[in-house]
Amino acid sequence: LLTPALSPGQAFTELQAKVMDTQQKVKLADLQIEQLTKTKKHAHLTDTEVMMLADETRMYEGVGRMFILQPKGVIHNQLLEKQRIAEEKIKELEQKKSYLERSVKEAEDNIREMLMARRAQ
Repeated sequence: LLTPALSPGQAFTELQAKVMDTQQKVKLADLQIEQLTKTKKHAHLTDTEVMMLADETRMYEGVGRMFILQPKGVIHNQLLEKQRIAEEKIKELEQKKSYLERSVKEAEDNIREMLMARRAQ
């Protein structure tokens, strides 16, 4: 099935909606990156403090509403894993954000072209 061609006004409105939607997605990605950066930094700072403690120090991991006694090495590995996962997610979000920004730029260029074509008529 072929879709009927959009009128210039409809195409313009659709492009504007696409730009606004994509810009919202970019803002959301920024917020997620900021939150993950905070999580990563918190895990790093906690790990730095944990590593300064003596090996026989009793450490507990919060699980739901209880705490489980864990060796220092387990806590250290968990904090490193938390940092690694946050870093991976940040990289994914930055790639997604880059793609979305290119998409916004293309849509804005298309809008400019449509406006130039209207003025030329």
